[in-house]
Amino acid sequence: MTRSGKPDFGILLLLADQEFVRALRAATAEQGYDDQGRTDGFVLRTLSAGPTTISGLAERLEITKQGASQIVDDMERRGYVERRLDPSDARARLLHLTSRGEAALAAARRFHQSYERRLRREYGDEAIDAMRAVLTGMAGEAQVDNPHFRALMF
Repeated sequence: MTRSGKPDFGILLLLADQEFVRALRAATAEQGYDDQGRTDGFVLRTLSAGPTTISGLAERLEITKQGASQIVDDMERRGYVERRLDPSDARARLLHLTSRGEAALAAARRFHQSYERRLRREYGDEAIDAMRAVLTGMAGEAQVDNPHFRALMF
Protein backbone atom coordinates (compact mmCIF):
# COMPACT_ATOMS: atom_id res chain seq x y z
CA MET A 1 0.00 0.00 0.00
CA THR A 2 1.07 3.52 -0.65
CA ARG A 3 0.90 6.32 1.91
CA SER A 4 -2.53 7.22 0.55
CA GLY A 5 -3.79 3.76 1.50
CA LYS A 6 -4.24 2.79 -2.14
CA PRO A 7 -2.59 -0.31 -3.58
CA ASP A 8 0.69 0.35 -5.35
CA PHE A 9 0.05 0.99 -9.06
CA GLY A 10 2.89 -1.27 -10.24
CA ILE A 11 1.62 -4.14 -8.11
CA LEU A 12 -1.88 -3.68 -9.55
CA LEU A 13 -0.42 -3.90 -13.07
CA LEU A 14 1.45 -7.06 -12.12
CA LEU A 15 -1.63 -8.64 -10.53
CA ALA A 16 -3.79 -7.76 -13.54
CA ASP A 17 -1.22 -9.33 -15.86
CA GLN A 18 -1.03 -12.47 -13.72
CA GLU A 19 -4.82 -12.80 -13.72
CA PHE A 20 -4.95 -12.34 -17.50
CA VAL A 21 -2.29 -15.03 -18.03
CA ARG A 22 -4.03 -17.39 -15.59
CA ALA A 23 -7.33 -17.00 -17.46
CA LEU A 24 -5.58 -17.38 -20.83
CA ARG A 25 -3.87 -20.60 -19.72
CA ALA A 26 -7.13 -22.00 -18.36
CA ALA A 27 -9.01 -21.18 -21.57
CA THR A 28 -6.37 -22.65 -23.87
CA ALA A 29 -5.93 -25.71 -21.64
CA GLU A 30 -9.63 -26.45 -22.06
CA GLN A 31 -8.98 -26.56 -25.81
CA GLY A 32 -6.14 -29.08 -25.50
CA TYR A 33 -3.18 -26.74 -25.09
CA ASP A 34 -2.38 -27.47 -21.46
CA ASP A 35 1.34 -27.79 -22.09
CA GLN A 36 2.06 -24.17 -22.95
CA GLY A 37 5.29 -22.64 -21.66
CA ARG A 38 5.77 -19.07 -20.49
CA THR A 39 7.34 -17.89 -23.73
CA ASP A 40 5.28 -19.97 -26.17
CA GLY A 41 2.85 -17.18 -26.98
CA PHE A 42 5.65 -14.83 -28.00
CA VAL A 43 7.23 -17.48 -30.21
CA LEU A 44 3.90 -18.43 -31.80
CA ARG A 45 3.08 -14.80 -32.57
CA THR A 46 6.57 -14.10 -33.88
CA LEU A 47 6.47 -17.08 -36.24
CA SER A 48 2.96 -16.20 -37.38
CA ALA A 49 4.54 -13.19 -39.11
CA GLY A 50 6.67 -15.60 -41.14
CA PRO A 51 9.42 -18.16 -40.75
CA THR A 52 12.71 -17.13 -39.23
CA THR A 53 15.97 -18.63 -38.03
CA ILE A 54 16.98 -19.27 -34.43
CA SER A 55 19.13 -16.13 -34.66
CA GLY A 56 16.19 -14.09 -35.94
CA LEU A 57 13.95 -15.41 -33.18
CA ALA A 58 16.59 -14.67 -30.54
CA GLU A 59 16.90 -11.11 -31.81
CA ARG A 60 13.13 -10.56 -31.82
CA LEU A 61 12.74 -11.97 -28.32
CA GLU A 62 15.88 -10.17 -27.11
CA ILE A 63 17.46 -13.35 -25.76
CA THR A 64 20.57 -15.36 -26.61
CA LYS A 65 20.67 -17.81 -29.51
CA GLN A 66 21.22 -20.58 -26.96
CA GLY A 67 18.09 -19.51 -25.07
CA ALA A 68 16.05 -19.37 -28.28
CA SER A 69 17.35 -22.77 -29.30
CA GLN A 70 16.31 -24.30 -25.97
CA ILE A 71 12.82 -22.81 -26.28
CA VAL A 72 12.47 -24.06 -29.86
CA ASP A 73 13.75 -27.54 -28.94
CA ASP A 74 11.06 -27.76 -26.27
CA MET A 75 8.30 -26.36 -28.50
CA GLU A 76 9.33 -28.69 -31.31
CA ARG A 77 9.15 -31.66 -28.93
CA ARG A 78 5.61 -30.58 -27.97
CA GLY A 79 4.61 -30.20 -31.62
CA TYR A 80 4.16 -26.41 -31.91
CA VAL A 81 7.07 -25.56 -34.22
CA GLU A 82 9.22 -27.32 -36.77
CA ARG A 83 12.49 -26.64 -38.52
CA ARG A 84 12.66 -26.80 -42.30
CA LEU A 85 15.51 -26.27 -44.72
CA ASP A 86 15.76 -22.72 -45.99
CA PRO A 87 15.15 -22.93 -49.75
CA SER A 88 17.57 -20.05 -50.33
CA ASP A 89 20.36 -21.41 -48.09
CA ALA A 90 20.72 -25.17 -47.64
CA ARG A 91 22.88 -24.62 -44.54
CA ALA A 92 20.14 -22.74 -42.70
CA ARG A 93 16.93 -23.96 -41.13
CA LEU A 94 13.80 -21.86 -40.82
CA LEU A 95 11.35 -22.14 -37.97
CA HIS A 96 7.71 -22.63 -38.92
CA LEU A 97 4.52 -23.10 -36.97
CA THR A 98 3.01 -26.56 -37.19
CA SER A 99 -0.73 -26.99 -37.54
CA ARG A 100 -0.84 -27.47 -33.74
CA GLY A 101 1.08 -24.21 -33.29
CA GLU A 102 -1.29 -22.35 -35.61
CA ALA A 103 -4.31 -23.77 -33.78
CA ALA A 104 -2.88 -22.85 -30.36
CA LEU A 105 -2.23 -19.31 -31.55
CA ALA A 106 -5.75 -19.06 -32.94
CA ALA A 107 -7.15 -20.22 -29.58
CA ALA A 108 -5.08 -17.61 -27.74
CA ARG A 109 -6.16 -14.86 -30.12
CA ARG A 110 -9.82 -15.81 -29.64
CA PHE A 111 -9.29 -15.58 -25.89
CA HIS A 112 -7.68 -12.13 -26.21
CA GLN A 113 -10.65 -10.89 -28.22
CA SER A 114 -13.25 -12.38 -25.88
CA TYR A 115 -11.41 -10.99 -22.85
CA GLU A 116 -11.49 -7.48 -24.26
CA ARG A 117 -15.18 -7.87 -25.21
CA ARG A 118 -15.93 -8.91 -21.61
CA LEU A 119 -14.03 -5.92 -20.25
CA ARG A 120 -15.94 -3.62 -22.62
CA ARG A 121 -19.26 -5.05 -21.36
CA GLU A 122 -18.19 -4.65 -17.72
CA TYR A 123 -16.48 -1.24 -17.88
CA GLY A 124 -17.67 0.33 -21.13
CA ASP A 125 -15.93 1.27 -24.33
CA GLU A 126 -14.73 4.62 -23.02
CA ALA A 127 -12.92 3.06 -20.05
CA ILE A 128 -11.26 0.37 -22.16
CA ASP A 129 -10.26 2.87 -24.85
CA ALA A 130 -8.74 5.03 -22.09
CA MET A 131 -6.95 1.97 -20.66
CA ARG A 132 -5.55 1.18 -24.10
CA ALA A 133 -4.32 4.77 -24.43
CA VAL A 134 -2.66 4.67 -21.00
CA LEU A 135 -1.00 1.29 -21.67
CA THR A 136 0.20 2.49 -25.07
CA GLY A 137 1.62 5.60 -23.43
CA MET A 138 3.30 3.53 -20.73
CA ALA A 139 4.83 1.17 -23.28
CA GLY A 140 5.88 4.10 -25.44
CA GLU A 141 5.05 4.70 -29.06
CA ALA A 142 8.53 3.53 -30.08
CA GLN A 143 7.89 0.13 -28.49
CA VAL A 144 4.41 -0.16 -29.93
CA ASP A 145 5.76 0.69 -33.40
CA ASN A 146 8.88 -1.48 -33.05
CA PRO A 147 8.78 -4.02 -35.92
CA HIS A 148 9.98 -6.76 -33.56
CA PHE A 149 6.88 -6.31 -31.42
CA ARG A 150 4.34 -5.47 -34.15
CA ALA A 151 3.95 -9.17 -35.00
CA LEU A 152 3.07 -9.87 -31.39
CA MET A 153 0.19 -7.39 -31.41
CA PHE A 154 -1.87 -8.54 -34.34
